[in-house]
Amino acid sequence: MLARDELKQEAANAEDSHVAKRKAFLEFLLDCHFSDPSFTEEHVREEVDTFMFAGHDTTGMGLSWILYCIGLHPEVQKKIVEELDEIFQNDNDREVTREDLTKMKYLECTIKETFRLYPPAPFFLRECNETFEVLGHKVHRGSVCFIFPYALHRDRESFPNPEKFIPERFFPENSRGRHPYAYIPFSAGPRNCIGQKFAMMELKTVLANVLRRLRVTSLDPRDRVLVVPNLVLRNTMPLRLRFETRGQHAR
Repeated sequence: MLARDELKQEAANAEDSHVAKRKAFLEFLLDCHFSDPSFTEEHVREEVDTFMFAGHDTTGMGLSWILYCIGLHPEVQKKIVEELDEIFQNDNDREVTREDLTKMKYLECTIKETFRLYPPAPFFLRECNETFEVLGHKVHRGSVCFIFPYALHRDRESFPNPEKFIPERFFPENSRGRHPYAYIPFSAGPRNCIGQKFAMMELKTVLANVLRRLRVTSLDPRDRVLVVPNLVLRNTMPLRLRFETRGQHAR
């Protein structure tokens, strides 16, 4: 209770001081709770659980799938490394900046192509607010619709040769005319993933730091990797990768 009372007092002092302060996520939620008791402590816990789960498991598994796909395709890895070398000028110790991230165009396409084949959230559910008809079938208000990006992303009309790994699919000139909901690894519409931009920045940063130092090779072909459709797309057995220092022998 003491910590709770101290936080309430700090919030009151901040309002009186008129000094702008950037708040941490949990602090912001607690402020909402203090100002509106209907937003209970249970609601605060639920929001924290959602953000911790959504921002940790999905990104962690997404990173694993990206490294696996890059390790299967040396020609893709070569293009990524060339892009990173141009950005960092072979300075592997320099920290990644926001400006660097905007220049990682091919790496971003590689991430998107990985999430096409291995979306971290392979399915999600939506409740219909109104009745509608699709393909001659009436879906009534209150129905729960199962949306399956893992299958949707393999639609041949939107993605020819859907099982081939082709990051160039996401070049602007190749994406033109594609239905905006043909590719939805972060869901879409008003309830899409609130953290998708942060996730992309996080993935680019980690991958840039790995790939400008190490070469990755995947040890198992795709037909040996079995996935489990769960809240987060996982593999049944570990993804086996080999890392080598660039220009040196395997470690």
